[in-house]
Amino acid sequence: MHRDTPRVVIVGAGIAGITMAVNLRNKLHHDNFVIYEKAGSVGGTWRGCGSDVPGHWYSLSTEPNPYWQNYYITQPEIRAYWEDIYQKHGLASHTVFNTRVKLVEWDEENGVHNLTLEDVVSGQITQTQAEAVIQAVGFFTTPMYPDIPGRDKFTGPLWHSSQWRHDIDLKGKAIRTQFIPVIAAEPTTRIINFCRTPQWFAMRINYPYPEWAKWAFAHVPFLIYAYRSFMMITGDLLWNIFLANSPVSTVFKKILTWYMQRTAPAKFHDKLIPTYPPGCKRLILDSNYLAALHQPNVDLNWTGIQEIVEDGIVLKTGDKVPLDAIIFGTGFYLAERDVAFRGTGGHTLKHYFESDGGYYGTVFPGFPNMFTIVGPNSASAHASLIFIIETQVNYILKLMKPIINDKVKSLEVTQKATTYYNTWIQKRMASTIFLSCFSYYRGDNRTGAKNVATFPGMVSLYWWIMRKPRWDDFKVVGGEQWFYQRKKVALTNYALVGLMVSIVGYNFSTLWKFIPELKERLLSGIL
Repeated sequence: MHRDTPRVVIVGAGIAGITMAVNLRNKLHHDNFVIYEKAGSVGGTWRGCGSDVPGHWYSLSTEPNPYWQNYYITQPEIRAYWEDIYQKHGLASHTVFNTRVKLVEWDEENGVHNLTLEDVVSGQITQTQAEAVIQAVGFFTTPMYPDIPGRDKFTGPLWHSSQWRHDIDLKGKAIRTQFIPVIAAEPTTRIINFCRTPQWFAMRINYPYPEWAKWAFAHVPFLIYAYRSFMMITGDLLWNIFLANSPVSTVFKKILTWYMQRTAPAKFHDKLIPTYPPGCKRLILDSNYLAALHQPNVDLNWTGIQEIVEDGIVLKTGDKVPLDAIIFGTGFYLAERDVAFRGTGGHTLKHYFESDGGYYGTVFPGFPNMFTIVGPNSASAHASLIFIIETQVNYILKLMKPIINDKVKSLEVTQKATTYYNTWIQKRMASTIFLSCFSYYRGDNRTGAKNVATFPGMVSLYWWIMRKPRWDDFKVVGGEQWFYQRKKVALTNYALVGLMVSIVGYNFSTLWKFIPELKERLLSGIL
């Protein structure tokens, strides 16, 4: 550990953590960092998983992949892509696996974060320190189970989708699951999908890229970037469907209704088609789920579950449903995390995730030198999360640069700036459809008064407001001279711009005065 430069800790070796580490090395040329990951490897292992964002936009702008097999990519391709980046940039020597960060606490006197670590294999607890910490664990890390009694009574295999049991053979079994298309391909597996609320499904048009297209993406200059930009622009226009009373939303609802009625069995239409506007919950691109409902080994059940028993479940009607396995596809907690963060004055990060929100979803009052990727109101309901992550990472690098270069000891966003930003967020949110139903957008209880997950606007707007820091919104410790110099440079630039505008305006007005005289002379010469 070279303590001659500030030490940086990245929590999580997923997409956000890898992106942060790569950019920390390449753009700030900083090598004194460590990634702590509670799992034994990078990435995830969900069965039948894939992206609902096109592959060329679900990848880093600095690491384009011209060889995606299809328009929409699946888990094996996604995992291989990120593992290649991880190896290419030599991040293995900076990563500690099987290590959970339990507590991050700011030491104001010494200007460092004190971290409590746990070895998930041995249970050993250790302590470490860092000048800066980046939380890169993302939204979907802590599994959420429904509040149904008896889960510990079930004698068969039971698991959450994020912790898939690859050791379980589902052939010939009756199971409760929401991963129908992949599992239902085995006709001896009987699936009962217990549902609580309906979701909107849209047609998923997927197709393979021909070899000539892959060659062109790899060899024609800037083509892959132009294609990616086209995806962003056209995708960002979908934002209009989230506006309340939007004609676009009305038309979109009719299209989705038509698709679901055409694809799903008629006996499920009344229950399956929602009454709330599309986009209030995360829109689902249909991966043959609706078509799979026609299979004889698949059934839907909308009756509420009373309890889980040893060999199945008991419905609220009193009927018992025997089951061999139970798989939960019930989402994740947003505010509840494995990591506890404590700042100055007793602040906890969970409080900001649950109610107050953050500043650009990235920094929080009371947490100096602590940065979050995919924080409150930073996710997108319609576009690529990778684009959001890259936008936040670039913003964080700008904030971290004076810390890395020992120009300042710590940076902390002000409460005033955070309150102002969140007032603006909620004002924009009021004109959307996000509070028209219960969803994870509204926090861990799904019924909160605010949307705490998504940004209320186009991702291009999010990029615009984060293109450079507003340094006046931050409190600086140990770098007052640097801060003063930045303000001095900024004021000088504003003065120069003002002077140039004045000169151009003066010259234009002078020229304008001569136009009538010049016109008269020209006319006189002609006559």
